[in-house]
Amino acid sequence: MNLSKPVLLSGSALLLGACQSLPDLAGRSVSTYIESESAPRLEAALPAGRPSEKQTEQSGVYLLADPHDAFVARAVLIEHADRTLDIAYYIWHNDVSGKMLFQMLQQAARRGVRVRLLLDDNNTRGMDDVLAALDAEANIEIRLFNPFTHRRFRALGYLTDFPRLNRRMHNKSLTADNRYTIVGGRNIGDEYFNVSTETGFADLDVLARGTVVTDVSQDFDRYWASGSSYPFADIAKRADAEKGRLKLNRSRQSDAAVRESYLEDLRSSPLAAAVDSGTIPWLYADARLVSDDPAKGLSRSREKPSVADKLFDTLGEPQRDLFIVSPYFVPSKWGMNAIRAIRKKGVAVTVLTNSLRATDVAAVHSGYARYRKALLEAGVGLYEVKPDFAPPKARDKGLTGSSATSLHAKTFVVDDKRVFIGSLNFDPRSARLNTEMGIVLDSREIASRMRQELAQMTPEYAYKVVLDRQKKRLRWQDPDQPDTLLKKEPDAGLWKRLLNNILSLLPIEKLL
Repeated sequence: MNLSKPVLLSGSALLLGACQSLPDLAGRSVSTYIESESAPRLEAALPAGRPSEKQTEQSGVYLLADPHDAFVARAVLIEHADRTLDIAYYIWHNDVSGKMLFQMLQQAARRGVRVRLLLDDNNTRGMDDVLAALDAEANIEIRLFNPFTHRRFRALGYLTDFPRLNRRMHNKSLTADNRYTIVGGRNIGDEYFNVSTETGFADLDVLARGTVVTDVSQDFDRYWASGSSYPFADIAKRADAEKGRLKLNRSRQSDAAVRESYLEDLRSSPLAAAVDSGTIPWLYADARLVSDDPAKGLSRSREKPSVADKLFDTLGEPQRDLFIVSPYFVPSKWGMNAIRAIRKKGVAVTVLTNSLRATDVAAVHSGYARYRKALLEAGVGLYEVKPDFAPPKARDKGLTGSSATSLHAKTFVVDDKRVFIGSLNFDPRSARLNTEMGIVLDSREIASRMRQELAQMTPEYAYKVVLDRQKKRLRWQDPDQPDTLLKKEPDAGLWKRLLNNILSLLPIEKLL
């Protein structure tokens, strides 16, 4: 029996399916953010207190280092919004926390709140039915950024449309009533909010009120109306909304035990306690949004400087020290030149990134690994986070706020003056391919506090990478064994080290 013909026909059909054209955007609805002079329910839940005259011209900020705080903040914004919710995320998992927030969005829509949800399509596999159920709600509209036309065999899309699909929206923001916003490094998923999961990410967001919120709202409008954002219903035409509703409803029972345990954890979070007492410890700062042109998603941006360029212009040139926290750190030639230049001026540079054992993306670590010697020779303080690290005072608002298995926060601290918190990694993908966003806080109080916490935490919970001056070999200093220098990537097995070495030989840096 000759199977070649049916196999070829089947393969051809799949390729043709992957080649489906994107729908016309001409009929897409038009909407923009809505000005709100007040948001009584939100302001009652997150009161500003009595800011000074100067503070009223600034933005109030609350750092969301604790993962339970991070979930509580999102829940408070969704549950207390009166008019609008504008939400953009790179990843929204259909897990316990993801479904809890989906159901909160349904409830908000049913009380009359307009919900606009923009998701990057790279991580929505298997979610079409659930998204269809949400999109069917009268006040919810979902759009997908750079969507896959073939919903089942997505990998085929990379064969026919790689230049477009390789560009992703890495943004993360949630804005309620144009009065409060959350921007930072966290996606939506159990590993970001410390729900019972084997993997936990140490991450950082900022909850903000005040002048910067309108900037985030206007930026969301740019992405919502961009040439990369397609109405969900036009892309996932076979999605079954009724099946999605059943899945969401059943999850209330199937996830009941985990939900109840998690809700108990949330009740003891610092932010939950502050909300209950009506005294939110806001910090005040001049805050500025930095964000990519959404046309970067189509390689058509007219704004030549990327968010990486804008960021360093906004942060200013370091005069004394620069602390870089980036889970995916691949400096590239451009980054190395910049680091060497500021080191020659006597500026102290410290980098905190993931160790091979802690990283969740081995390919990125292989790209970083080839720069370690050059970084050390330039005098950079280089630290790699240990897996399963637990910073001191885990319930405090330090960088991580709880135990974690992998670093995911993206932040830069300059001269005890300015801080960046956002989605931008120090790597080629963030600089050239993905769209990114974040907030720069001009505040000596916040910057000094963060630098001190990082300086305290880093030597204790990360391996210090050093260079054996005689043999020019890398060595790792374990904080638990300060007198011992490790000769191999700590805690990483033979196969992981071998894979890392193989990946480091591949010419894939531009994709990392």
